[in-house]
Amino acid sequence: MRDRRVALVWTAFAVVASVSCVLVLRREDRLSDLHIYYGALSDLLAGRPLYGFRAANGGPFTYPPFAALVLGPITAVSEGVLQGIWLVATCAAVVAIAGAVGVALTARRSRRPLVVAVAATVLMLSAPVQSNLRFGQVSVFIVLMALLDGMGVGPPRLRGMLVGVAAAIKLTPLLFVVYFLATGRYRDAGRAVASFLAGAGLAAVVLPAESWTYWTEAVRQTSRIGNLASLGNQSLHGMLLRVGVDETTLPLLWGALVALVCAAALLRARQLAVRGRPGHAAVLVGCATVAASPVSWTHHQVWPVLAAMLLIGASGVTQRAAGVGLLAAMVVSLGAVLSPVSTRPGVQFLFENARAIGVSLLCLVGFGGVAVAASRTARRPAGGRGWVRVGVTATVALAFFAVQPLPAGADPTFKAYALDDVVNPRYFFVCRGPAECAAYGTDAPVTFGTRAEKTKVRVNGVVSAQVTRLEYYSAPGGAPRAIPLLDAYPGSRTFSFRSANMAQGRLVAYASGGQPIASYDEELAAALRTATR
Repeated sequence: MRDRRVALVWTAFAVVASVSCVLVLRREDRLSDLHIYYGALSDLLAGRPLYGFRAANGGPFTYPPFAALVLGPITAVSEGVLQGIWLVATCAAVVAIAGAVGVALTARRSRRPLVVAVAATVLMLSAPVQSNLRFGQVSVFIVLMALLDGMGVGPPRLRGMLVGVAAAIKLTPLLFVVYFLATGRYRDAGRAVASFLAGAGLAAVVLPAESWTYWTEAVRQTSRIGNLASLGNQSLHGMLLRVGVDETTLPLLWGALVALVCAAALLRARQLAVRGRPGHAAVLVGCATVAASPVSWTHHQVWPVLAAMLLIGASGVTQRAAGVGLLAAMVVSLGAVLSPVSTRPGVQFLFENARAIGVSLLCLVGFGGVAVAASRTARRPAGGRGWVRVGVTATVALAFFAVQPLPAGADPTFKAYALDDVVNPRYFFVCRGPAECAAYGTDAPVTFGTRAEKTKVRVNGVVSAQVTRLEYYSAPGGAPRAIPLLDAYPGSRTFSFRSANMAQGRLVAYASGGQPIASYDEELAAALRTATR
């Protein structure tokens, strides 16, 4: 019976993996990060600078030069063949990670095949793994190497080397060196540092110019990676940017929070390792890298998915409920899915930052403490009071966020469009030419329309001659956003912008003397409701 269940779950995994890969290959922008690796390395072989490469979408090569040496063989085949190989390798890495999770979740070998199959299927359904497939990312392989080394899998004389190699490709696994030191694995820490330095040194010998460029310039240019305030960056740094923390305060506040999160996670991980739970400890350290890194895109966030599964596999109502909540946040985008019901800006902000908040709480509160106490709680019968505590806590937390205003500047999707964008019908849809725009020459100061999309709402329209300035407030108390008035066509001025959620938005038109002549808030909300039907 158990063998049949295992076979059914693996069949489900194969179906999900196959469908996911087919859907990825049907996308026009398929495996765009892999395309960057391929293009940058092809340029390098042709004698052009590695860090001067720009893909058609503007993406540069952002990894250390050692990554170029490791990825060098990918140019030996055509890009189409490489895409197929990469997708298969990503699915294989998911299975390997699930195998490690199965070891951490159960000590009974008879149950492990089913646990591994379920873990692999859940991983494949999660947003981070889907993102790795879609973009053709290396992140899943980095997680696999750090997880195996963190758990102490492999020959003792080689332990630590995988972390060193992973860190030479991508810097975030360096936190595992501190974990090795904290748990008394001094030789593993030494091998990790030696492997990291050896990789960087080899790259310096083979690629001296690229190494100099990376370590003196590119490593500090986080803007090369993209807009760090966008919702995809679910790190503490990204959340602070979305809150609108002042530029002078941000480094100190972020540094203090990172130190707190990492210290708490490492202390808990040390307890877990001492009590024979190296898998839990390694996953907790991995989650700390997600929270602490300046940039944690969706494809980096495999660690919280593993943590959620370990929580669900723990004993105790609170742990399992927390695991279900974290897993839900990692499988779907709560900000997009629940935006129709999150009428309060604070609740929407909570949903949009659920992953960053969840992984930070995991590190601070941690399943570390839960796992340490698991042997004691397992002897106690689970009562109904646990569910009551979970329900009350969740209700209080939601109520707290419900009364919070949206922080100033906490709308990373906001963008006001310029004159060059007028030709794009996706941005300008109320009127698309001189005749259509002239038809709106009424006495109303502003005439506008809205269009709802999955993660944003677009607004555009025309203004009358009496309007000289237009501003948009994303929420009460927030700073206004200036909306450019564009002389796109003779006799009319148009505007267009996008925002995350307009439930609390307000559009204000001003006359030449600076006095407001019209304000639109209820109209925006009504138009938004109409657009989402």
